[in-house]
Amino acid sequence: MDIRGGWLIRRDVLPAVAVGAIQLLFGTLANRHANVPRELDPLGYALLVAGPLLLAVRHRYPVPVFYGTLAAAVAYLLVGYGYGPIFISLVIGFLSAAVRGSRWYTYPFVAVGYLLMVWPVPHWRGYHTGSWQEFGLLAWLVVLVAAAEGLRQRNAAMTARRQREEEARRNEQAQRERERAEQARELAEREQHASEERLAIARDLHDVLAHSLSLINVQSSVALELLDRKPEQAATALAAIKTASRDALGEVHALLGSIRAGTGIIAAPTTPTVGITDLDGLTAPARAAGLVVHTMVTGGPRRLPAVVDVAAARIVQESLTNVVRHAPGASVLVTLHYSAERLQLTIDNTRPEKQPAPQSPTGGHGITGMNERASALGGQLSAKPKADGGFRVAARLPTHLAHPEPAA
Repeated sequence: MDIRGGWLIRRDVLPAVAVGAIQLLFGTLANRHANVPRELDPLGYALLVAGPLLLAVRHRYPVPVFYGTLAAAVAYLLVGYGYGPIFISLVIGFLSAAVRGSRWYTYPFVAVGYLLMVWPVPHWRGYHTGSWQEFGLLAWLVVLVAAAEGLRQRNAAMTARRQREEEARRNEQAQRERERAEQARELAEREQHASEERLAIARDLHDVLAHSLSLINVQSSVALELLDRKPEQAATALAAIKTASRDALGEVHALLGSIRAGTGIIAAPTTPTVGITDLDGLTAPARAAGLVVHTMVTGGPRRLPAVVDVAAARIVQESLTNVVRHAPGASVLVTLHYSAERLQLTIDNTRPEKQPAPQSPTGGHGITGMNERASALGGQLSAKPKADGGFRVAARLPTHLAHPEPAA
């Protein structure tokens, strides 16, 4: 037998057996020692047992069990077996039904039963009743109703308490789930922020080092070639190497200082020493590396937001670096066009003589970094070969950051 089966026996069956034993014992004694119209017979014993048998299912069918115990008690009295413990099963059946069911199905029987037991049943069966008996019966019925009400209120309070506890558990569980979701969101935000910072650092390191190291590589090759034949030109190349390495060291030191300070935005490295408005200073290192660089500005030059100025300068620098790497000896045209809403950049390089057609740079991160800078501002950038064998980088950067460029 499982635990639930044992609990049901203790709750339902054992009390019913106890009530049945009491009713049989004391009902027999009461019938023998009282002046009653009819002595106990098989029908009487059956009525004494009927109520306790019904009590075994009172929790499952409370109202039908109450009606059944009431019918057994009424039949016991009407047949003439006399008063006795037959009322025990009726009281228990009433309490079970009154506590669990509607009052309309139980309480009216109390008043009707009281009136019937005061008159006419006693007169009909020849029982003598006095005022004290009538008052005592009324008192017992009042106590019975009060007990039923007390049990109803107790059950209601327990139900309300269970509901509050369940609600509190649900709220606590929901709070824990919200906290876990918040922690997961914060962790995801921190990871995203860290990833963005790593990307920014990588982009800035590339911007700082790739341009300068490419110029140093070209100038060192020139210096080695001209060292014996034309020492004056070799000295010029070495001076360019010195300037490029000094500038690169300064920007790397600024970048490392910004990282150590824990700043959320790497400000120092993304501020070039030469701005986009100073095209001659911005293109000077490329000219020193042997490129022929022409510049053209159209529209009305104006003061740009710092981030736009930084992005435009880095795009020009990276484009010139790619020309130095992949198309040495080519000529380059850098065009700036200012309009009311945007800054347009175009860097065109020709195909150098006696050189294979330049291809789109591969294996590096320069074009990726330029795309990231343009996209971060809501702009557009394209980098692709031209039909004549050259290469073009074109960018559109909004000068009002609240109005990003529409997709091309």
